Amino acid sequence: MKPELIERYLSVLGVQRRKPGTGALYELVRAQVLQVPFENVSKLYYKKHHKQQGLPDLESHLDGMERFHFGGTCYSNNIFFYQLMASLGYQVSLCGADMQNPDVHLVSMVTLEQREYLVDVGYAAPFLTPLPCDLKTDYNLVLGRDHYVLKPRDDRGYSRMELYRDGSLKHRYNVNPKPRHVQEFDQVIADSYRKDSTFMKAILLARFFPNRSLVIHNLTMIESHGTKSSIRVLKDRDELVQAVSKYFLIPEEFTRDVVQDIDQFNDAWN
Repeated sequence: MKPELIERYLSVLGVQRRKPGTGALYELVRAQVLQVPFENVSKLYYKKHHKQQGLPDLESHLDGMERFHFGGTCYSNNIFFYQLMASLGYQVSLCGADMQNPDVHLVSMVTLEQREYLVDVGYAAPFLTPLPCDLKTDYNLVLGRDHYVLKPRDDRGYSRMELYRDGSLKHRYNVNPKPRHVQEFDQVIADSYRKDSTFMKAILLARFFPNRSLVIHNLTMIESHGTKSSIRVLKDRDELVQAVSKYFLIPEEFTRDVVQDIDQFNDAWN
């Protein structure tokens, strides 16, 4: 990553460059999750108007963050943050994560002071800190109706993340600890732009704050604080566009432009 882009990225996050260390890493991860939302409005817009089939370049990604309050989905948020950590001197690997299919998610694994941490800033989840992987028992994190469980590594060295919603298993992924190159994900990223892929047929935005979150999933808005969640059903697509503008500060024209192309909303967590 070019030095000027490192400084620009850090400026967007609102943090100063620091020597790699546990405190600095915690500050960096927290800033990323609090400042950069998970959202697929930009993905849909770039696909429609720029014929995008892969990652945007870093400058375009930062432009979107600065000008339109964009963030990204798992690939862009995690890959660019991985590159930032590597450029700052962290010992970090990019790793694939399997769901129903291999490598459909990716995360970073950071080795620091003889410990290894999972860093995932692209799961629409409140992972405000690096998550320890040298576990003997489950690592639990609860926000509202969502309960995240990071399991101890299995015999293969895989870590498993599970998401329980209202007490039922909703989603999960398994992290393959083998270090990967960004280019190895080119095809799966291209596949994510297919018409039938998850984020071409759904709207999902998630914004996090200390101890609370705001999620817009299609025509539902979920606000969580502590262990409580409140759910509001948006009456139509116009109200969806207005909610995205009000709570995520993304200009209405972007959301309005892309939601009109989705015939029927799918469940983004399915």
